[in-house]
Amino acid sequence: MRHIRRILVAIKDPRAGRNPALAKAAQLARGLHAELCLFHALTDPVYLDVEPLNDPSLEELERQSMRAHCARLAKLASRVRPRTVNVTTAAEWDYPAHEAVIRAAERLHADLIVAECRRTHLAPWLLQFTDWELLRHSPLPVLLVKGHGLYHRPSVLAAVDPVHVKPARVDEEILQYGATVSGALRGALHAVHAYSPQLINMAAGEFATARGLAEADAEAAAAAHAAVDPRLKSAGIARTRRHVLNGFAVDVIEDVARKIHAQILVMGAVSRSGLRRLLIGNTAERMLDRVSCDVLVVKPRRFPVRMARRPRGPRFVATRVFPAVMH
Repeated sequence: MRHIRRILVAIKDPRAGRNPALAKAAQLARGLHAELCLFHALTDPVYLDVEPLNDPSLEELERQSMRAHCARLAKLASRVRPRTVNVTTAAEWDYPAHEAVIRAAERLHADLIVAECRRTHLAPWLLQFTDWELLRHSPLPVLLVKGHGLYHRPSVLAAVDPVHVKPARVDEEILQYGATVSGALRGALHAVHAYSPQLINMAAGEFATARGLAEADAEAAAAAHAAVDPRLKSAGIARTRRHVLNGFAVDVIEDVARKIHAQILVMGAVSRSGLRRLLIGNTAERMLDRVSCDVLVVKPRRFPVRMARRPRGPRFVATRVFPAVMH
């Protein structure tokens, strides 16, 4: 189990009528007896005339905008402030939005970030959406909310992969967070692992007959169960909720999530950079568009943070108004 004492909810638009990320974060906070912090980053630039007449000062413009956004956050907080949940609000002039959220989460000592996720992405490896950047850069676990309905004793699916090389203890973190979330929501924790059959050695004369393929699959299945079952057993996951299947990871995870009607998929993500991430990405990123459920992305401990630690403050853009020429 992982202790989650403070949840930061990234509020993209405090004026929005519906906020599923906030509603689901409140559910988690109640189940975990955790504090909820509503955070909004003021990222829009402030436009100023080069030759102002009676314009307010820069400080006054900042104060006016901050007061308006804080009032909207307070209104949102009042909707989810039952006696069992401690709700606070915070706003900051900072940009870009994903960096502002990460800096605020670290400053406020949050244990989990909850943010709304776009339904689909076009060329996500080229375009920079806030939810994708949170997934890639946040050292804290991020719950990306895709569905609008509230959780109801959800099936939580933890995707593990102890066979392939990855940072130590990532699978353990995935299982611990899955157990924490499913326990808080009174749901059931499942686990899925995808394996591939061993390659048949054609040079040794082992032709790809039906018998040879079946034997290779049986050997691969036995090896996968030997690697996965002890870990899942120690995590308290019953055999009926262990899904060890042959196939590509994205296909197997999607099929199992659909089969068990998963409401949350828990996955791990590792640090990648450069051309490899641009062209390949990783399984967690590719799954965002493959599943309809929410996705909780867990990072390895000591995940590197490559960004400035201090907020950048507001952006001011100078403009000049030219008088209209009437003919």
